[in-house]
Amino acid sequence: MTNPAERLVDLLDLERIEVNIFRGRSPHESLQRVFGGQVAGQALVAAGRTTEGDRPVNSLHAYFLRPGTPGVPIVYQVERVRDGRSFTTRRVTAVQEGRTIFNLTASFHHAEEGGFEHQLPPRQDFPDPESLPTVADEVRAHLGGLPEAFERMARRQPFDIRYADRLRWTAKEIEGADPRSAVWMRAVGPLGDDPLVHTCALTYASDMTLLDAVRIPVEPLWGPRGYDMASLDHAMWFHRPFRADEWFLYDQESPIATGGRGLARGRIYDRSGRLLVSVVQEGLFRKLGG
Repeated sequence: MTNPAERLVDLLDLERIEVNIFRGRSPHESLQRVFGGQVAGQALVAAGRTTEGDRPVNSLHAYFLRPGTPGVPIVYQVERVRDGRSFTTRRVTAVQEGRTIFNLTASFHHAEEGGFEHQLPPRQDFPDPESLPTVADEVRAHLGGLPEAFERMARRQPFDIRYADRLRWTAKEIEGADPRSAVWMRAVGPLGDDPLVHTCALTYASDMTLLDAVRIPVEPLWGPRGYDMASLDHAMWFHRPFRADEWFLYDQESPIATGGRGLARGRIYDRSGRLLVSVVQEGLFRKLGG
């Protein structure tokens, strides 16, 4: 299995140990901790596998409690909190090596006809994704080649990411920069037709670039880092059906950073400008070597 999109689908395919208990793989990576989007995506799969198929996810709220260890399986324990006429609620606890590292509460809603609709449009017209370079192309052009570690990471990356706002490479370029970032994303290959897989894949992707908006006024996104950062919590609201293997625009902003924590908000649109998903996350930022 060489396609990163296929590997992502496989990563989200949990082993059922008991009626409400699942086990997920955690790949061996060079990272210090398990990627938060992986844990959130797997936890949502566990929740979804205990619900009726006609109730898609409408929201999730999660906390990252401890860093996960790469290469060690994660067990997901699902509590069936409520099965109502319109809404289903599940609580998931992720356990690794006997310790709780993450918990998530997810709500599933049977679709209903609403009396009205409205949404805010994207904040501006962004270039089409096909007209933008990939992240690998931008790094290659700036550095005259790809570092070996980045080359390995790019080969494993399950999402094609293209920055709609230009990348800044030096401290001078970030002077006066607004805490905003926008990227186009899509899975690098087909993800199949299961709507839950697409929802969980997008949940995985939603943690990849959101805290960029907090960092932009402080340091260039690519290059040596002055701060260590970690996701603290994560919330998502799913408004409309979508496919994570089709282009979506992830528009991100940070309204505040203070006290060692930064808040980031994201809005995910399809190519026609329809709002698909809303995201909010808080991250911890600590100065390296401080």
